[in-house]
Amino acid sequence: MTDATSNSNAPGITRWEYATVPLLVHATKQILDQWGADGWELVQVVPGPTGSDNLVAYLKRPLA
Repeated sequence: MTDATSNSNAPGITRWEYATVPLLVHATKQILDQWGADGWELVQVVPGPTGSDNLVAYLKRPLA
């Protein structure tokens, strides 16, 4: 996982973890709702590597 800063001991700095999630077009809302319920925030949705029929969601949440 990647964090937002290279100095993990800096006070007041939020450290993040990230996830990439393939989205099924017919179940996008349900997939994003489930990840959101687990504390993930949607950052961006982009076309997947095989074209616009496949989407990939990028999510982040603060590290515990």
